Amino acid sequence: MFVYSMRAGTVRFFAVICVALLVLVTLVALVPELQPVAAATDPQETTKTINYENVRSEEERVAFLSQFGWEVQSPATESTTVTVPAEFDKIFAAYNELQRAQGLDLSPYGGRVVERYTYTVTNYEGYEGDVLANLLIFRGRVIGGDICAAAQNGFLHGFEKPA
Repeated sequence: MFVYSMRAGTVRFFAVICVALLVLVTLVALVPELQPVAAATDPQETTKTINYENVRSEEERVAFLSQFGWEVQSPATESTTVTVPAEFDKIFAAYNELQRAQGLDLSPYGGRVVERYTYTVTNYEGYEGDVLANLLIFRGRVIGGDICAAAQNGFLHGFEKPA
């Protein structure tokens, strides 16, 4: 006859490991991957598919902006990392509303370090000053950005060209 005994501490240890594995598997199955929210479009418009994925190289970033009709000077005039705030103040909340209007959302990236690339736009019509295109990229995916005037009294809008 074979008898095996276990201490109560050993049983608790294996129970904690099993519960932790169960929680991990549940989280992986239920938590969606961080992806941009699809933009709501007017059914009257002809829809075009914008690729927000695999934007890692200089050529891919320029090609992303060209999907919206923008021509930019390459290479980027600025490349840096920024941290998306964990809690949005009034200004950043308004900036996130701009992102949400173009089908993106920065709130899932709160506290994360993202890459920001700034390009000079060369084909902006109706404005004489410098115009910049900013891209916010996390793990090769565009998560936000804007087109803005470099002047203090300028403008700021999403990637789409103004009507």
